Amino acid sequence: MLSTLEHLLPSQFPALTRHAMHTVQANLGYLCNQQCLHCHVNAGPKRTELMSRATMQAMLDFIDRAGIKTLDMTGGAPEMNPDFYWLVKQARARDMQIIDRCNLTILFEPGYEGLAEFLAEQRVDIVASLPCYLEENVDKQRGKGVFNKSINGLQRLNQLGYGSDLPLNLVFNPQGPELPPPQVALEADYRRFLQNRFGIVFNHLLSLANMPIKRFGSMLLSKGLFHSYLDVLKSAHHADNLHTVMCRSLISIDYTGRVFDCDFNQMLDLPIEHEQAGLSIAEVELDTLQRIPIRTADHCWACTAGQGSSCGGALSDA
Repeated sequence: MLSTLEHLLPSQFPALTRHAMHTVQANLGYLCNQQCLHCHVNAGPKRTELMSRATMQAMLDFIDRAGIKTLDMTGGAPEMNPDFYWLVKQARARDMQIIDRCNLTILFEPGYEGLAEFLAEQRVDIVASLPCYLEENVDKQRGKGVFNKSINGLQRLNQLGYGSDLPLNLVFNPQGPELPPPQVALEADYRRFLQNRFGIVFNHLLSLANMPIKRFGSMLLSKGLFHSYLDVLKSAHHADNLHTVMCRSLISIDYTGRVFDCDFNQMLDLPIEHEQAGLSIAEVELDTLQRIPIRTADHCWACTAGQGSSCGGALSDA
């Protein structure tokens, strides 16, 4: 896989400082039952990196010290971490908002038959990957048969109250090196198609720009499209989006416990800037983080281009 970091630095991206922090995003490991083209984590079935329970406890200790209100769990497939259920229960005991970034197909893997029921019982918010509502496009990006499994997963979640009593948000990624279409209009298309064709309901669609890093970035480099995609992102920059980019209000923790400004910096191995390289969640304090500027590179233009892009979807109506 081709490295993208050398093509992202140096950068003229505007300087960023932190706002009040309310979210810890935890990457529970790179193990996944899928291997998607757009994956910025390079996750897959052969990855072995998993967050330990000791690291999870250190993260919970920080959450307690800092008064963090939201735990956002990602991967890989975060549910494949053997301590996933334990972590969810610990967060629920703290009355936190808990977000599971679920690929839907994990609900049908052997050994995960009761996962959907567990998530509903613990009132976990689900953010589910569905990069298109058309079977051909989804299977092209995520693998043969993924679309039908995803539809079955959404129908199962609806039966458990997701999309009505419990939050169920879907995630859209473009197929290639272009910006997502307007989120509001695309959400209406998703809602109409999924309801009419499959009886599926959901709360919101989150449109995310593809990051020019890891697997997707390597593909762009191999096809000679990397720098033209960066030009698209830079030319579509909206300064207003700088006020609400996700790195201002969250930190990202990798499977070893190292602290990053966001999940994308984590994948580029760009930890928060600190005299102690590789600062761990076990030793960091909130007031220390507030004094450290956010680390940026040219991949950050993807978060401010057009409507903007974050783990919560578009940042504006631009």
